[in-house]
Amino acid sequence: MDGLLLNTEDIYTTSTNITLKQHGKKPMTWDLKIQLQGLPGPQASARVIEHYDLPLTPEEYMKESAELQKDLWATCAFLPGALELLKYLKSKNIPIALCTSSNKAKFVGKTSHLKDAFALFDAIVTGDDPRIPEGRGKPFPDIWHTGLSDLNNKFGTSILPEECMVFEDGIIGVKAGIAFGGHVIWVPHPEAIEFLPEPITILEDKGEMLTSLANIDLTKYSL
Repeated sequence: MDGLLLNTEDIYTTSTNITLKQHGKKPMTWDLKIQLQGLPGPQASARVIEHYDLPLTPEEYMKESAELQKDLWATCAFLPGALELLKYLKSKNIPIALCTSSNKAKFVGKTSHLKDAFALFDAIVTGDDPRIPEGRGKPFPDIWHTGLSDLNNKFGTSILPEECMVFEDGIIGVKAGIAFGGHVIWVPHPEAIEFLPEPITILEDKGEMLTSLANIDLTKYSL
């Protein structure tokens, strides 16, 4: 969801930089940012604290961030091609699941003004889903297996991971998609590209990188 469907990664950057400035630190740069994308909140917070030597616990950092972000989520919007792709897949009756590292509260905050669009999903799994064991967030594939299980249960199907397309924006999410066994469509933030390794070293011939969801070639995947 974050950075792939919605422009919430920019909001995360804004709130992080406010916190860093309050503690006399320089703004966050993308060489660190790419390490945080897709991580569950506590892990991402711990990494920022360690990198900038902040005098905060992960819990304190997350509380400060939540206060800064709560008035910003209502401004988030779909990235180019994202909503169009969701509507198209729905029109073709292709099962679609949202698997996000955001917890349920953040999911609601980010999507409450976009309910009709997120109703297009057949299953939604958040990062604090109790079916995902502690410490098994992305880059582990558990969240994707949970989403696929929900789809199969809903439709009475037996879809396999290798029959799935996984859409991600960050390296950690891409690794989770590959570990899951899906074909990964990687759409990184434009500002992240110069800091990324060669796509082949991450994708392992198990997907492709796009500059925008608007550029996906649906005929390539028989869609």
